[in-house]
Amino acid sequence: MKSEPASLSFRFSRVVALSALLVWLAPRAARAENSLAYKYEDYRESGGRIAVQTQGAHLEQDLGPAMHFKFEGILDTIAGATPSGQPAPAGSTQVVNTLLRYERRKSWDANLARQFKGFNLALGGGNSRESDYVSNGWSVNTLTDFNQKNTTLLAGFAGTDDKIKNFFQRTRAHKHTNDAILGVTQLLDPRTSVTLNLTWGRASGYLSDPYKLVQKNTELFPGVFLPLTFGENRPTYREKWIALTSLNRAFPEVRGAVDATYRLYTDTFGTTAHTLDVAWFQRVGEKFVLRPWLRLYDQSAADFYHYQLDGTPIVPSPTGPRPGGPFYSSDYRLSALRTYTYGLKAIWQITDRFALDAALEQYAMRGRDGVTPQSAYCTARILTAGVKFSW
Repeated sequence: MKSEPASLSFRFSRVVALSALLVWLAPRAARAENSLAYKYEDYRESGGRIAVQTQGAHLEQDLGPAMHFKFEGILDTIAGATPSGQPAPAGSTQVVNTLLRYERRKSWDANLARQFKGFNLALGGGNSRESDYVSNGWSVNTLTDFNQKNTTLLAGFAGTDDKIKNFFQRTRAHKHTNDAILGVTQLLDPRTSVTLNLTWGRASGYLSDPYKLVQKNTELFPGVFLPLTFGENRPTYREKWIALTSLNRAFPEVRGAVDATYRLYTDTFGTTAHTLDVAWFQRVGEKFVLRPWLRLYDQSAADFYHYQLDGTPIVPSPTGPRPGGPFYSSDYRLSALRTYTYGLKAIWQITDRFALDAALEQYAMRGRDGVTPQSAYCTARILTAGVKFSW
């Protein structure tokens, strides 16, 4: 299953807001426009759950004085077990897991930016491909500086066209998304910047997960009930709204800088989420930067989330999605939950042109509806390592 990409507001806050902050910490080579980087990541959930290994290459190259090109290619593999959506058997608190077959995903995205008088225009495109999911995406983004380059305005629009293979129809189902973002970054002084981004998005088409099930005790004959499973049925349309604000401040006297971000998310599924993200960048000597990091996330449940359908008036359909409803899902990712992520990253600038980085993070998820067993949620260790060459 293809995971949902990070929101536009989150990605662009890093591009725009951190530029002012990192200039206090980055050595000369890190500020170069041209570079080639390789990144490896190992995401591993405890208890034999999902494991993902990712390899990525990133290229940036100036094309003359006014144009810049970026390209990224990613190859990742996924294996392990994940909750199917079925509840724990009677007398147990362990939800039913299903074993995923070994899956490989290939993706790439490219971006070409041109600096015009007064603004920057960037056009992007990409493709992500799995055996059961193909996604094509595009983006148009502009950055405009004024007020003696102390204020930067961001405007962008992006979209995807996805094709999903599922078990109930011969042809692939379709999903379409569009996202729009407006943002402003203001330099308050040479050390401090603040950012506010507003994002709107919509998704339509097949929004269910073809591998997630719901369960209900169903009467087959008078007085004869069996716990039968059915595919989930989510709405075929969703709108989302995101507000993001961040504060970036450098502290040259201690050779450090802070990046703090708060994100508010709400959508027509009934989910409201809050994210607090804080990172500290500390220069140690002339060649090292350390970045401790903490993220706290909290979300409410989707309106149609049910741990199980027993005791509800919902009659699930055995023949696939019903766009008119009723809607139902037992996917734990739609339940009320909290997550905690913390970690440490180290960057070693070996020479003016050559750098290494490594990070270790710990991720924990906790349910908070008092119904879904904790066994549905996961903990994970995330290890990343990278190398970068600049010229």
